[in-house]
Amino acid sequence: QVQMAESGGGLVQPGGAVRLSCAVSGRTSSTYATGWIRQAPGKGREFVAAVSWSSGRTYYANSMKGRFVISRDSAKNTVYLQMNNLKPEDTAIYYCATRQSFGVVTEPRYYDSWGRGTQVTISS
Repeated sequence: QVQMAESGGGLVQPGGAVRLSCAVSGRTSSTYATGWIRQAPGKGREFVAAVSWSSGRTYYANSMKGRFVISRDSAKNTVYLQMNNLKPEDTAIYYCATRQSFGVVTEPRYYDSWGRGTQVTISS
């Protein structure tokens, strides 16, 4: 079993930046990838970005490329999401999730374990 704890959300002005953190604990040795998925009010879950623990390969939703950067610190078992040039439409709950086995990471349905999420609100 793997557990995730997200932090770093809050209220940010449009054009601003914020960094989310996801601390991963438990049986992490066999974990393939950890990703960020968001859910805006009244909408379904949307893939944002993911990173492979072994190779460091990163994956992004097309609409996030150039603004968001995902990274991992293997020594700390922590994944980060740096979000820049934020827009009101980025307002959502951001979930950290982990996929145990190798495979598709760009679809939320393939993730095995989920954190509780952290709220990010973009507003002036």
